[in-house]
Amino acid sequence: VQLQASGGGLVQAGGSLRLSCAASGRTFSSYAMGWFRQAPGLEREFVAAITWDGRNTYYTDFVKGRFTISRDNAKKTAYLQMNSLKPEDTAVYYCAAKTSDSEWRIPNNYAYWGQGTQVTVSS
Repeated sequence: VQLQASGGGLVQAGGSLRLSCAASGRTFSSYAMGWFRQAPGLEREFVAAITWDGRNTYYTDFVKGRFTISRDNAKKTAYLQMNSLKPEDTAVYYCAAKTSDSEWRIPNNYAYWGQGTQVTVSS
């Protein structure tokens, strides 16, 4: 599967953005999807994930209550709705796909990655 992330941009603190991750290929619904982010000089970190059927979602503590992950298997697209954005949310955001039941938070468990989209939150 090939992934294309989009929707990043510059937003003021307190604002919102919705990221999209469009997939190519016929088996999008076979993959669990995750969003990660990476700020300059820091390691890539887990943000959120969703099971293949959308029934279960997982979030890291610093985005709970602010970010929502979702997916539309008919459109082969995953989303990350980001509300109440903070300057510390500034990073390149990546979407990723995995087929295994491995730990959600570990980047190496994801086999496929999108190219990243820049999110910048000004104070």
